[in-house]
Amino acid sequence: MVNEVLARRYATAVWTLAAERNIADSVGADLSAIAHAIGTSQPLHDFFVAPIVARSAKERAVGQAFEGRVDTVALHTLLLLVRRRRETLLWGVVAAYEALARRARGAERVTVQSARPLPADEMRGLIERLERATGKALDVTERVDPSLIGGVRITLGDRLIDASIAGRLDALARELATTA
Repeated sequence: MVNEVLARRYATAVWTLAAERNIADSVGADLSAIAHAIGTSQPLHDFFVAPIVARSAKERAVGQAFEGRVDTVALHTLLLLVRRRRETLLWGVVAAYEALARRARGAERVTVQSARPLPADEMRGLIERLERATGKALDVTERVDPSLIGGVRITLGDRLIDASIAGRLDALARELATTA
């Protein structure tokens, strides 16, 4: 909880600076790319979060890896986290920054789970109906979960719409258990 609040503070400061400079989208993309690059390489991740590695060594490594490749605001955010020994906040900062960007666009996150990948036209139609129903733009994450058997499960904010076969079977099992 404390880390989440702290990450949100860093993200808000970075978002404000980037928005003032009209580079919010590029900074967000760069922060996301940095977090992905560090998070997908176990040796790099271990080096980045290790408390025994000197800050100066981390600063040099970060500078060499990302300078000239990402916006200076994103790079200085990363360097600030290193200087303050808050490297582990990077992923929380990225998540909070993305939430701020979504809010600025008036968008909401939606996750669509299905038993198999949905055809593009079917997904597009589903998202269009959801956007009309909510009146908001949606940032879509599609996941394939074969355990759903068929249908879809949609998570929109804190709402869950379960139109999957597995969900219907679970509901039927609960109903039978309460009537027996």
